Amino acid sequence: MISRLALRSLTAHPVRSAVLSVGFGAGVAVMAILLGVAEIVLQQAQSPDLVGGGDVVIRVGRQIPASLLLSGTLQAEALRSRIVTTAPTQTADLYLTSGGKRIRVAGRGGVPSLERALGDHETSAIGAWQDTEADRAWTHSSPAAALREIDKFHPVPDAPAWADSWAEWLYFNGRGADARFYLTFLVGPRAPDGRRAAGVRLQLQRGDRTENYNASALLTDAEVAGAPDLAIGASTVRLDGQRYRLHLDLVGPDGTRAVGDVSLEGSPGRLVPPIEMLGAKGWRTGYVVPVMSGALAGSLTLTPRGAATPETLSLDGTGYHDHNWGFWKGVSWQWGQAQHEGVSVVYGRVFPPEDAADRERLPGFVGVLGPDGPLGFATNVQIAETNAPDGRPTAITVRALGSALDITLRFDVTSAVTTRMAQGPLANDVNFLQLQGRYTVSGRAAGRTLEFTAPGAAETFRGAP
Repeated sequence: MISRLALRSLTAHPVRSAVLSVGFGAGVAVMAILLGVAEIVLQQAQSPDLVGGGDVVIRVGRQIPASLLLSGTLQAEALRSRIVTTAPTQTADLYLTSGGKRIRVAGRGGVPSLERALGDHETSAIGAWQDTEADRAWTHSSPAAALREIDKFHPVPDAPAWADSWAEWLYFNGRGADARFYLTFLVGPRAPDGRRAAGVRLQLQRGDRTENYNASALLTDAEVAGAPDLAIGASTVRLDGQRYRLHLDLVGPDGTRAVGDVSLEGSPGRLVPPIEMLGAKGWRTGYVVPVMSGALAGSLTLTPRGAATPETLSLDGTGYHDHNWGFWKGVSWQWGQAQHEGVSVVYGRVFPPEDAADRERLPGFVGVLGPDGPLGFATNVQIAETNAPDGRPTAITVRALGSALDITLRFDVTSAVTTRMAQGPLANDVNFLQLQGRYTVSGRAAGRTLEFTAPGAAETFRGAP
């Protein structure tokens, strides 16, 4: 019926229909031509020759720390030997005013010495353009400086609604020859006297046995400000170049003393840059992975109370380090991490308090790093947990899809350590589960096929019974 009416409408006025068809066709043709020209103009505008020379232009948003890109990711083994010169630039709208008139112009700023090294004709012709002190900070940055920058502690934000739940911690885990360990250096909110409550917790796993060792202290803001160099009691973290040096001196519930020194090697190409989420009333939380996978070396000596012969465990193997900060009242998360033959995989999702943000609008993430740097990243992520009748997780399935990533992870739980989160800045009256098990990974990342199984760790929460 509709087709018949349309046909009669066109044939009733043939001249008008013909003119309309020609006009419509011409409009479509002109639009196609304009789109094609616009694409060519855009490509030319982004040409390296027009923005200061060089062979490749990398454009990043204002929220991305470009200095981390220059001294971090671009220093990965696969890229370092291929990069001759890097030069940061920034563009902005400027306005010239004269005689009551205002004209908008495009302005571009950069580092003069690096611009000249790229062969930029504009800067090379003006000798007065020299590097400032801020410019020299860019040119002399290093992978070690980038690592320290992303791993430093943050000032406590002014957010009264969440103030008593602020905490920041350095987390390490590793699998050595004789044991697997989970280690946290945590600094919480201020105590009544103005100092910060701090603690060290070591969880040691040997077979089916789990042992815990702890220490606590009160720190001043000045003592916290030096992090990642941090001392809590007799235990310390020191960042020496790209190597983390950990000294532990802790005591278990039965009086056993755990003393040892461990080192973890970082690498510019094997880190995940900072991620931060913001919510209502000043709520915020953040996460960064300075070392996705690194060489682990050291030992730990356990001396039981009254025992004459101590026991020494070798921790030589592979380790991981991340760093968390934020307000944790009413917060839970899902997280997991695995390593296999130079490939590291990490996934996570944070669930904020309901009055801070909509939990459904904060996506999860999956990141995959290879031996020479990032392979893929996705925020289109599904995390499904399979539970036993008592509610404990038996398996976790993670599905991630991104522009360069299509991967599935299955984590089969072999053991779980449950901690009741009833005290401290993370108190939520829930059970915190630290899981150990085995990952089965399949899919593709940056055109590379991933098929492997490997031991790994995961974390999740359950409501208190």
